[in-house]
Amino acid sequence: MNKSLFPQLSYQIPYITTDQMIEVDRLMIEDYGINLFQMMENAGRCLAIVIREKVNHNKNKNILVIAGSGGNGGGGMTAARRLHFWGYNVEVLLTSAIEKHKGTIGNQLKILQKTGVKIYTQSDFDFNKKYDVVIDAMIGYSLKGKLRKNIIELIEWTNTQGINIISLDVPSGIDSTTGEIISTCIKADQTMTLALPKTGFQNPETKKYTGELLLADISVPPVLYKKAFDIDLPDIFSEGEIVSL
Repeated sequence: MNKSLFPQLSYQIPYITTDQMIEVDRLMIEDYGINLFQMMENAGRCLAIVIREKVNHNKNKNILVIAGSGGNGGGGMTAARRLHFWGYNVEVLLTSAIEKHKGTIGNQLKILQKTGVKIYTQSDFDFNKKYDVVIDAMIGYSLKGKLRKNIIELIEWTNTQGINIISLDVPSGIDSTTGEIISTCIKADQTMTLALPKTGFQNPETKKYTGELLLADISVPPVLYKKAFDIDLPDIFSEGEIVSL
């Protein structure tokens, strides 16, 4: 593997389950007042930085963000907005109809619509158009049950493009706790996971799907992990808000 563009951690850190990540999100909101919108902004900013490095700051590259209607999609939309502001060619493909986006995610979509970024649904998207990078922001750590047919189709289309793929948090199709593949799965070149890596990544079978594993700071207070799970963390992000594991 090529040398990472981000600082490499030289020590082991804990991995957490889906249920623990759900608890992290709850405590962030209820105990620390760090709301979902702020977390999406942090995740999206870090993802935009990873994408910018991936294209080597080349603003002629075509970037596609495939965004789900949940929190993962909201992070993808935030990244698309930031890249657009930075002058990059970025478009967004939604996995659900526009009216399906509610709450904070709906608000992220409304902001994105006002910026002039091209936004498509599957019904009006040109699947023959060529991109240099595809961002998988379809499904995050909360995957449950079978994948929808249209998600399977998008995963399979993405995997056959022969271009760089970056997944946000978890490659779509992986159970983040067990590493089990649900029907099919994105095969990412890089996965930028959030807060702490997920236990599913310890399954040796997942490595061919995650590619290089990056970890991004979404501003979780280290004391939260200590109080909730008795986990003592070193200063993971002291050298940068994105590190390579």
